[in-house]
Amino acid sequence: MSIPYSDTTNKDGLIQNYEDECGFNDGDVSGNTTLLAKVNGDINIAMDEVLADIFDTGGTWQFDDTNHVDYPIITTNLVSGQRDYTFVTDEQGSLILDIYKVLVMDASGTYQEIKPVDQQTADSSNVNVDTLTDGQDAGGSVTRYDKTANGIFLDLIPNYSQTAGVKIYINREASYFTVADTTKMAGFSGLFHYLLVLLPAYKYARIHTLPQIDRIKNDILVMKKALRSYYGKRERDIPRRLRASNQSNK
Repeated sequence: MSIPYSDTTNKDGLIQNYEDECGFNDGDVSGNTTLLAKVNGDINIAMDEVLADIFDTGGTWQFDDTNHVDYPIITTNLVSGQRDYTFVTDEQGSLILDIYKVLVMDASGTYQEIKPVDQQTADSSNVNVDTLTDGQDAGGSVTRYDKTANGIFLDLIPNYSQTAGVKIYINREASYFTVADTTKMAGFSGLFHYLLVLLPAYKYARIHTLPQIDRIKNDILVMKKALRSYYGKRERDIPRRLRASNQSNK
């Protein structure tokens, strides 16, 4: 079931479950602003850990926190004479974690996907990146890009401008909790919301050498295994193929 952030009436929120796991009395966390702020930080750190597992096992189905109000696709203007474009946050201020697809609008107004290259390893992969590295600043129609730090560099410098002419598909950070939240729920499957209780509780149990630490650790391992299996199979609309494996008779 999905778990709200805090429910002091029904006692079934993340905060109330955390109190139970760590041996607090009812209200010890929810009623203490300082302690609540610390636990809120630990829950948000746990959110990052859960999303990292989801991103790692998501296959071709692109995960995004359901609390975000738009899709993980952002655009910026293509500017004539400009090679590099920086992407740090999306339109709502969420930190961009990865860029996994880039399209550039051509002079006629149609988006074309461009291919990634790496300036650092191009020689070993027999990819010609001269237009990115020769300092000649050649202009023309863009065909490839290199990701460096928090931006992309185009192989040819566009000689035309287009509004929203660069479109990128991204992974981004979660929509985090604040201490003022009550009914808000984590933006991944409710089957695994309890990880946001267990992971902070494990940290507390480890620091304070609580006797339930081994049980909490085992619960985390079991639930994380189930989460990875669940998100690894989300692209149900894609046919799965059996693959032959080579077996040695030795």
